[in-house]
Amino acid sequence: MFWANLVGVYDLPTLYPAQKNSHRYAMTDQHKGLLITFFGVLCVVPDSLFVRLIDAPALTIAFWRVFLVGLLISVGVLVWQGVTPFRAWWRTGWPGIIYMIGTGSSGVLFVIAVSLTSVANVVFIIASLPVFAVIFSRIFLSEVISQRMYLTMAAVLPGLAIIAYGSGETQNASLAGDLLALCLSAFFAAGLTAARLMRHVSMVPGLAVGYILGALLILPWAQPGAMPLDQAPLVASHVGFILCSSVLLALGPRYITSAEVGLLVLLESVLAPLLAWAFVGENPGGYALVGGAIVIGTLCVSNLVALSRRR
Repeated sequence: MFWANLVGVYDLPTLYPAQKNSHRYAMTDQHKGLLITFFGVLCVVPDSLFVRLIDAPALTIAFWRVFLVGLLISVGVLVWQGVTPFRAWWRTGWPGIIYMIGTGSSGVLFVIAVSLTSVANVVFIIASLPVFAVIFSRIFLSEVISQRMYLTMAAVLPGLAIIAYGSGETQNASLAGDLLALCLSAFFAAGLTAARLMRHVSMVPGLAVGYILGALLILPWAQPGAMPLDQAPLVASHVGFILCSSVLLALGPRYITSAEVGLLVLLESVLAPLLAWAFVGENPGGYALVGGAIVIGTLCVSNLVALSRRR
């Protein structure tokens, strides 16, 4: 979920700096990057299903989800690299803070959005992230919007409108949840835009701190103790999947283009609703399927065009 569909807008390797590889091993690295990213996407697909399966209030799930993932990422960074990455992130100033807020808030909003509306609506709406990314890049980075992205935005917006229109007639769907998913998409796009200002610095520490602070902010309402003990295995599995996806999606995109990442991440938008439909019987509804097909189809074509141009 949290990586959404970058549609060639963001070059993820800049968020996770890596050494340049020689031309001799380019194809091997590409295959490795595709494989790692693919498994990273598969790990994030059950995210929304876990929110459905865990029998606890939404804020309680959100607290444990972001707190444990943020804590484990922090420990991992400290063990492997010490405090240096945290200092480097903090020295970025406002861009680092905006990234922290964007990622931390999106981690909480995702759980609340899924609790209020259908899984299909959430993942299809989150797919609009590239639209916000392009707008923010134009406003704050003065980047020119390409004709391809103008066409992409023009096609995505009707799809989102169809999804929102159908929320009143689809079981488990609501306009309030759809709006939260839209806010989530905008916040995360703002965080990625801020991160682009500091391409040479890894923002992984900002992600970890954002998750922990997000958990602390909702603590007064989250009631962590309300999580039943018999739900602990589901919570642990949920955290494990998110942690694995975070690690894999931090490594894989270092070796492939953002267009290839965008195509692979589209799998989440397709598979997550199907998973919820199969395991909890959540029918996405005709409007969500039509609107989602427009959004996903448009982004897929846009990514393919970007990829062909790069090649």
